[in-house]
Amino acid sequence: MKALVIRILRLAQKEFLALLRDKKSRMVLIVPPLVQLIVFSYAATFDLNHISYAVWNEDPGLYSRQLLARFSGSSNFRLLKAVGSEGEVRSLIDNRQVLLVLHIRSTFSRDLLAGRQGTVEALLDGRQSNTAMILMGYVQTIVQGYNDDFVSQNGLTPPIAPLSIRAWYNPNLKSRWFIVPGIVGLLTLVVSLLVTALSVAREREDGTFDQLLVTPLQPFDIIMGKILPGFVIGFAESSAIVLVGVFLFHVPLRGSLLALYLGIFLFTLSGLGVGLMISSLVSTQQQGLLGAFLFLVPSIILSGFATPIANMPVFIQDMTLLNPLRYFLVILREVFLQGADVRILLPEYGALAAIGLGSLLLAGHFFRKRIG
Repeated sequence: MKALVIRILRLAQKEFLALLRDKKSRMVLIVPPLVQLIVFSYAATFDLNHISYAVWNEDPGLYSRQLLARFSGSSNFRLLKAVGSEGEVRSLIDNRQVLLVLHIRSTFSRDLLAGRQGTVEALLDGRQSNTAMILMGYVQTIVQGYNDDFVSQNGLTPPIAPLSIRAWYNPNLKSRWFIVPGIVGLLTLVVSLLVTALSVAREREDGTFDQLLVTPLQPFDIIMGKILPGFVIGFAESSAIVLVGVFLFHVPLRGSLLALYLGIFLFTLSGLGVGLMISSLVSTQQQGLLGAFLFLVPSIILSGFATPIANMPVFIQDMTLLNPLRYFLVILREVFLQGADVRILLPEYGALAAIGLGSLLLAGHFFRKRIG
């Protein structure tokens, strides 16, 4: 028994030394975890800061100004603009410029002076249900504080200014309506990335890669042959998840299938391009899996899947511009919940096309370099 333990410890010692002596292994063990710790600590937070909001104030009286001053004086809120119609409100929310619109009707101050209730209406962007629920708590706290102060000063019966909340596109703030479209993006990325990240490395390990090089196939032909299976699998996977989400979980699909599948096509192209770029840089399937993992985890954290991108530090928000999942989640949630069409989503389509073509060009460059 003692001899067995000694043999195991000697083997473990050899493995430790092999890991520490190899420069690449040291880099993988030390640098990525430290970088991800720093980035994720800033990015993964459910606190909301500098919330962009608009005001639709139809009451010129003192009491409405006092209430709105509590929002403008809060460090959590940032007033974007004042609006004067429901059309302006819809435009701001649809284009994701604000998360909240405060609506105070023309009779608010007059009702309070007469001892009647003056309702405050909060319009929230319900497409991000987690963020909307946290934001709802912030708004309720401020309005409740205003109620308490007004009642204590005037000796009235609370609540003097009850809060009415409307969440657009997700009236009941169902988290399933927020999560299921996001899962379409996550699983599509995992499948498309892994299919291509392991493809060239598998050829090298099996010894068939050199046989490809002596065929009449050009590098472009080989790349296309590698990504076509990924397209088929990615489309099949995403279609199955969409069907499950709509028919099993009853998530509404309000937009057009053209808008949805154009997004799936461009996002799959991006995932395959990144996966092929990883595959062209590594030599073994183990390295390919590790490379895919190092890309997947930051992509999910920095996509807005769980925490809002607008709440992240500016330098991390800039990093998310290179993340294809960020744009695809916008497409999914707007097609499912808002009923968006192709025209509205053109910026997201353009970003995905740029990332997909750019990653494929880089993959082709690295591929030709390895061949040379």
